[in-house]
Amino acid sequence: MSLRGPAVTALKAAGVIGAVGAACVGYAAAIEVRWFTLRRFTVPVLPPGADPLKVLHLSDLHLMPSQEKKIRWVNELAQLEPDLVVTTGDNISSPDSVLPLLRAYGGLLDLPGVFVFGSNDYWKPHFKNPANYLLPANKQKHKPHGPDLPFEEMRAAFTDAGWADLNNLKTTLKVNGLRLDFAGTDDPHIKRDRYAEVAGEVDPAADLSIGVTHAPYQRVLNSFTGDGYPLILAGHTHGGQLAVPLYGALVTNCDLDTSRVKGLSTWGYDGRQAALHVSAGLGTSPYAPVRFACRPEATLLTLVPRIHGAG
Repeated sequence: MSLRGPAVTALKAAGVIGAVGAACVGYAAAIEVRWFTLRRFTVPVLPPGADPLKVLHLSDLHLMPSQEKKIRWVNELAQLEPDLVVTTGDNISSPDSVLPLLRAYGGLLDLPGVFVFGSNDYWKPHFKNPANYLLPANKQKHKPHGPDLPFEEMRAAFTDAGWADLNNLKTTLKVNGLRLDFAGTDDPHIKRDRYAEVAGEVDPAADLSIGVTHAPYQRVLNSFTGDGYPLILAGHTHGGQLAVPLYGALVTNCDLDTSRVKGLSTWGYDGRQAALHVSAGLGTSPYAPVRFACRPEATLLTLVPRIHGAG
């Protein structure tokens, strides 16, 4: 018996849909996941009269030793000559990734820098049902065993290079004649954040105070904003990783709303506001090496004086 009419049309439509789906998966896995890009934003948070300050924000490399293209691309970012480097975690995905990571950062390690860790600085990724990513963040489960990645080796390499550890810590740096105060938390996604250890109003003597965290959970953003931090930097979201063209991200993998899944936005709390930059990051889990409508990215933030009358 041969198929006729609507049945043939349905089969053709299914074939077209299947072909388009396969093409999208192929593009996401073979092209976009390695199509690195540099984003640029201007943020008016400095005191009047201050010279611009270039901040390179890196996040979520999830580096594997074999990812030579990513290593070379990150290494070349030193040519931007940023004044400050901020990395918001999830640097590695393998116990053998620390030396390749240091090779990637290269000349950036000679610049002033600060860092926090994410879960994939402590625990290597494992295969899991990709649908779990669509669950609310508080429904996802975390491994009960201790860390299995060499995070202390990485921490030592960063601090030996002069970068400041902000995992539930504060620090002050002098950069281009400006006093920059920082407070950071360890990864809120795995409940390692201890904001009470860095809590308190910002010091008005600082030219700029910056809050740094891996996962932009509202409890941390509210704490930074409530304490008067005018700029907050985070990563973790991968920009949604798989976005819908003309619509955007479906999830953020935390309790942040999808309108702020990546890029620069404004966060308000308790009558105060902060500029929030969330990096879509440069990598993925090795078990989900795809990106769609969400290119892997680093960001160069140019900090400039506040608009007259603001702040």
